[in-house]
Order: sequence, then C-alpha cells, then structure tokens
Amino acid sequence: MYVRLKGTGQVYAIEGPTRFWDCQPIGSRVRCTEVIAQTWPEKQRILDMVSDEGPWERIEAHEFGKTARAASSLGMELFTQRTELTPKKSVPLAPLTTFGVKASAQWFVEACDVSDVREALTWASTHSQPLTVLGGGSNMLLHQDVEGLVLRIAIKGVELVQEDGEHVQVSAGAGEVWHDFVMHTLDQGWGGLENLSLIPGSVGASPMQNIGAYGVEIKDHFAWLDAVNVADGSLKRFGPEECDFGYRESVFKRGQKDRWVIVRVAFNLQRNAPLRMGYGAIEQELQHVPVSDRTARDVSEAVIRIRQSKLPDPSVVGNAGSFFKNPTVSASVAESLLVTYPDMPHFPQLSGDVKLAAGWLIEQAGWKGVSRGTHGVHDKQALVLVNHGGATGAEVWQLAQDVMASVADKFGVHLEPEVNQIGL
Repeated sequence: MYVRLKGTGQVYAIEGPTRFWDCQPIGSRVRCTEVIAQTWPEKQRILDMVSDEGPWERIEAHEFGKTARAASSLGMELFTQRTELTPKKSVPLAPLTTFGVKASAQWFVEACDVSDVREALTWASTHSQPLTVLGGGSNMLLHQDVEGLVLRIAIKGVELVQEDGEHVQVSAGAGEVWHDFVMHTLDQGWGGLENLSLIPGSVGASPMQNIGAYGVEIKDHFAWLDAVNVADGSLKRFGPEECDFGYRESVFKRGQKDRWVIVRVAFNLQRNAPLRMGYGAIEQELQHVPVSDRTARDVSEAVIRIRQSKLPDPSVVGNAGSFFKNPTVSASVAESLLVTYPDMPHFPQLSGDVKLAAGWLIEQAGWKGVSRGTHGVHDKQALVLVNHGGATGAEVWQLAQDVMASVADKFGVHLEPEVNQIGL
C-alpha cells in the first residue's frame, strides 16, 4: 500500500505490518529510509497509516515511484532499481526437491522478498498460468511436469522481534532452511525447537504442514505468520487460531489451500525452556548425561543422531521423509487389534481415540526393505519411500497405493499420505 502525508511530499510504501519505506523530500533531494517496526509506537504508526482516518491519503504506486526515484540514498537505490522479474522456461525440478524424481516447471521464478512474490502473482494472473508454490521441496512428490508458474520462495532473514529476558519472539523468512534456523535459535540460547532438528524443508512450509517430531509440533511454539493473498497481493498476519492447526494439517492445506503464499513465520521461544525428552529414544540417547546438566543442545544432538540412524539422507537417497501419517482409530478398534497384536505400539489421545504407528503397521505387512529396482521402502524405516534413482512419481505413488491397500487388508486401518501429491 502507498500513502502520502496530506499537504506534503512525504510518501510511504507499506510492505506489511512490520515494515515500510519512508521517503522525505529534503530540498532538491529525497531521503528514503526502510523502517522495521519492532516497537509498539512504530507498529501503531503503520496501523494509523493504513486506516481510512488520519492525515494520510492513499496514492498509486507510480506516484510513490516519482518521489522514490529521486532518492539518493543507497538503500533506496537498491529498492527502486529492481530488475524485472522474468520467469525462466522449462526448469528441471529434481534438484529442488528431495525425492529427486524427474520433472520440469513450464515456467519458474524465485522470490527473494514480498515484492518478488507480488510480481510473480501478477505475472501468473496476466498470463493466465496456474501457480505452484515451492519451498524446500521436501514434502512433495511430482507426478509429471508442472504446468504454469512454479514460484520458489527464497525469502531469507532472521529477526528478533521482542524479548523480555526469558521469553523471546523470533521471526524468519519463509525461504530459510528449517534445520539451519533451528541451529541458529540454539546458538542464541533460545529453546523450544530442538526436538524438530534435522527435519528437511523450509521455514515457510513448517506451519502449513504443522511439522512435528518427538513430542513437539510447530503449533506448540507458533506466534504468527505473514502471507500474501494470491488473489490481490495483500499481506495478512495469521495468528494460531486462524491457522487451525491439526495433526500434520493447517488451514493452508484445507479451507485456504492455494490462496496464500507464506513469506515469514514467527515463533515464541524461551531461554530456559523445559526439555521434552520422553518421546522415542531421546532419553536413551541422553542416559550418559545427568538430568540436571542436560541442555536444549543435548536434546537436539540426540534427535539428530536418532534421525540419522533411521532416515536416509535426501542428498544420497531420494525421499520425502515420512510418506504416511500415523493413523488414529477409535478406542474399540485399537482394543480389537491389541487382542491379536498385543505388542502393537499405540498412543491414547485426549479425544479418546488411539494413534497407531504407521511404520509398525507397514513393517508387519511385510513392506520394510522391499525394492522395486528404481524405488522401494526404506530398509531401516518402513514409513519412508525412497527413490534409488530413475523412479517416476507415478511409480512411487503406485508403491504407496500398494502399501496402503496391504495395511488396510491386514489390519482394517486406512493410511493417508503425509507427502503432498503434485500433478496427480
């Protein structure tokens, strides 16, 4: 949004709820300053500028541009001397996805900031091209070449939003590598995300999928996210309730699917966060460390060791991590299964239902380590489907369907894929 202070030549470009450009004529020159709103007065100033009342009036982009182009500061030169965002044609996507199956984007562009996102959306709309948003490419299986525009989010930057000595709120660009971001929080002494170490993907995908591991989910530490509306380019901030988080779900995979492009995500962390060590093999991994001496870094390193021992490295073997969700069944179904399979892992939920371990079900159905040449089921973790090299998305998906049908036939339990199917 662009506004002018009434009766003056002072103009503003408001990029979102915490960022704007302030351009002030000074004599024959113009000084432009980028403002990151970290304090309440600055944030209130933005709210005042976008309201319909007060001394500001809305203007068109070209009116702001006339003033901005006169700016002599380096910061504004960088802001105004943007090269036109031009999509590339027929770009291979295998190197940009962890499954590594062969597929190409009809058109491809990379966005490094919100303006890039808006330009890409405008291009797609103007050229009547469907849009596919790509983050870290770690939770998708491509079934064929992707028609239309593939928009890869590469927005970087980590920002400390606020702190009070114990609690901190930190935000990160949607294009930041998730594991790198987790390591950064630990370097700063901020705890809370350590159980989510080594999960592949980007920060922007984390709330969409409500990623989780070892007893922790994104929703446990989520503060807010900023997303660009695909229809009109407006920027909106979503709080926890608006995201409607569920098990590996959010509103961005359901009611608001394909309507928003996530550009920044913020998390609430602590300097002395309580450690979560009761899930999986974490306690066993840390048994050599006295309980009183354990740190968030210790938990992170334990999680990394566990994941590395069970899950294949996507840079070596193509995969998307856990391909299936852990199914939830009624208590009566779980009790019936336990009569036949007393060793079956099961986890009672607050709702009264019981969550089962998909990996155990798949392994008991005889799929662990099964190979179909170019692809198969991982030999250390049956939840993971792998691309040994040369597999197509259709072949991997057929394997997934066969696994799901086998588990349903043996246990009467229906599995759902956790991985997003693109072009199916």
